[in-house]
This record gives sequence, structure tokens and C-alpha cells, in this order.
Amino acid sequence: MLTTTQKHRDFISEPMGDKAVTALSGIGEILGKKLQQQGFDKAYVVLGQFLLLRKDTELFAEWLKDTSGATSRQAESCTLCLKEWCDAFL
Repeated sequence: MLTTTQKHRDFISEPMGDKAVTALSGIGEILGKKLQQQGFDKAYVVLGQFLLLRKDTELFAEWLKDTSGATSRQAESCTLCLKEWCDAFL
């Protein structure tokens, strides 16, 4: 199990609004650019994909790895961030 970062805690503590994709835990500048090139420029667009995959954390992590080249750790961090945000706000 990952320990959460300050970035993760900041993200899940408030509504998502119009945050950049790089606001998501596990998504830095390099992965953010790869996602932006594929149209996933905002955190809410990535959330949309998570919801389309029915909040299936394993499926979403695989999608993120396939789409952006994320490592397992990065994908797990982002997935946990979105899951906890959904638990808090949906």
C-alpha cells in the first residue's frame, strides 16, 4: 500500500474544479505531457475515464499505464487519488 503524498492529500481535500492533469497524485510533468497529447489535459477528463471504467481500479491502472507509460507505482498512486476523491465527493 502506498503512503499518500501531500499532493494526494491536497487533491482529495477539495472539489476538482479545473485542475490540470498534473494535479493528480502520481502524474508529474512527463506523464502529464503524454496524457495532454492524447486529450487528457485536465484532472476531470482523467476522472471521466475512471468513471467510464466503472471505478475499476485495476482496469484504470492498466489503461493509465498503456496510455501514458506510467509505472505501476504511478498508476497506483493516481488510481488511489481518484478513488478517494470519488469517495469524498460523489
